[in-house]
Amino acid sequence: MPSVLPLGDPAPADGLLPSQVLADVGRRKFGLYVHIPFCAVRCGYCDFNTYTATELGGGASQAAYSGTAASEVDFAAKVLEDSGLPRRPMSTVFFGGGTPTLLPAEDLAGILRTAVGHWGLEDGAEVTTEANPDSVTRESLQVLKDAGFTRVSFGMQSAVPHVLKVLDRTHTPSRVPQVVQWAREAGLAVSLDLIYGTPGESMADWRESLETALSYEPDHISAYALIVEDGTKLAAQIRRGEVPGIDDDDHAAKYELADQLISEAGLGWYEVSNWARTPEQACRHNLAYWRGDDWWGIGPGAHSHVGGVRWWNVKHPAAYASRLVAGESPAAGRETLDAGTRDVERIMLEARLVSGLAIDGLDKDGRRAVAGLIADGLADPAAAFQGRLVLTLKGRLLADAVVRRILPD
Repeated sequence: MPSVLPLGDPAPADGLLPSQVLADVGRRKFGLYVHIPFCAVRCGYCDFNTYTATELGGGASQAAYSGTAASEVDFAAKVLEDSGLPRRPMSTVFFGGGTPTLLPAEDLAGILRTAVGHWGLEDGAEVTTEANPDSVTRESLQVLKDAGFTRVSFGMQSAVPHVLKVLDRTHTPSRVPQVVQWAREAGLAVSLDLIYGTPGESMADWRESLETALSYEPDHISAYALIVEDGTKLAAQIRRGEVPGIDDDDHAAKYELADQLISEAGLGWYEVSNWARTPEQACRHNLAYWRGDDWWGIGPGAHSHVGGVRWWNVKHPAAYASRLVAGESPAAGRETLDAGTRDVERIMLEARLVSGLAIDGLDKDGRRAVAGLIADGLADPAAAFQGRLVLTLKGRLLADAVVRRILPD
């Protein structure tokens, strides 16, 4: 969740949604995202909407936050009902941040209980929390499992101490196998997040991180290229020459190694940066984003989407809390997507998935471009014969460029 909010139209104080959100509502699943905006230390590469202070005042403090977030859950339930949307059980819930597990596990459980009380959960629903390896205990993970969480995503990032230091991560590599074991004992599925391309990270370092992560036999791995965002500590360090810059060729080589080792370990890619041990263990919450389902985002700076209407909350926790106390929507702005914009976004997102993109859904120029992608080794010819655009490994390395070639003018 980047810290800079987009521009948009004013959002109504009552939060009510236009009637267009009712169209085809039965074809869309409903999920909940809960943003926890607190971190023990702000990592130098991060530009997410997070805060390190334990007390920001009023309902913005960590101690009061679970109650504030629960009040937005109550507000969301009323808005959806008053907008004429049928009650739909949640298919996925995702607690992200920040570091959700900086809050007591009982607080996270309380927010989840409030949401379940309004909407319920689908049978077999996925309920995930992100966590830093040093922000959980055996006991807290059991509390989460007992409350209905099914999955934990640990921010491992690297197994190499000097890489973790550049990233300002606070855990030690030895902590990761311990928390993975605790999660498994509690009955939680485990995902590990890795970052490659950190300044000073060698290919041997990256191999060590991959092999170490795979040795823990996770159900899911995400591997993301480090992006240096303007305004971050890391960007300033690179600008001053204190650490080396980012090398695109290095990123490509490391992605190829990741795909090789992760695939050899029995996990299959299902999105450019994500691999799962089985299709059922893919992150269903992220898939809901990529497939254009509905979700309500709880928390400061959180984004929501229902039926082609997208909105985003005010950034600062104090402003967020004060809006809710006043009984007003915390939304800072919103936009209503037209059919053309929704189609472009669908192409951009579905083209990154292993399930691929329906070629007959492209315009004439896009369909013609697919033949060129096959000739360039960027798209799978067998999948194209079946009517789907599916990227090859080379295509995944150049995913953004591939998408530009098939988008309508």
